[in-house]
Amino acid sequence: MSKVPMTAQGEQALRQELEQLKKVDRPRIVQAIAEAREHGDLKENAEYHAAREQQSFAEGRIMDIEGKLSHAQVIDVTTIACTGKVIFGVTVDLINVENDDTVTYRIVGDDEADAKQNLISVNSPIARALIGKEEGDVVIVRAPGGDREYEIDQVRHL
Repeated sequence: MSKVPMTAQGEQALRQELEQLKKVDRPRIVQAIAEAREHGDLKENAEYHAAREQQSFAEGRIMDIEGKLSHAQVIDVTTIACTGKVIFGVTVDLINVENDDTVTYRIVGDDEADAKQNLISVNSPIARALIGKEEGDVVIVRAPGGDREYEIDQVRHL
């Protein structure tokens, strides 16, 4: 499988979640299963079944995170000189040409994308239109809701 781009912050967040799952949640769930077993009949023991369900979810998430980290190509944009060019990991200030509204996006990996925090996937229509462009360029974003025209105001490495 090919490498998937990820920011250094995204990798750190996944590693913290993995550590939480392995060192805190997993032992707590094992303890809950042991306590539920002491209550006797497992067929009608709701606490046991709930703990087993939590264990299944936690183990699945651990495997998912380990898989993502094994295929991640971590890119720390702060180590790259800022040239005003839009690349993976940068924060971009855009001006909507039609109404002069300003919006700020950070281009991140697929697993880090969060529209509420203005973190957009490198594979999103906006990011694909921006990659390789420079400050001052006007780009047309072909989105499902229609074409939008933006001017790249500023490119920052955070």
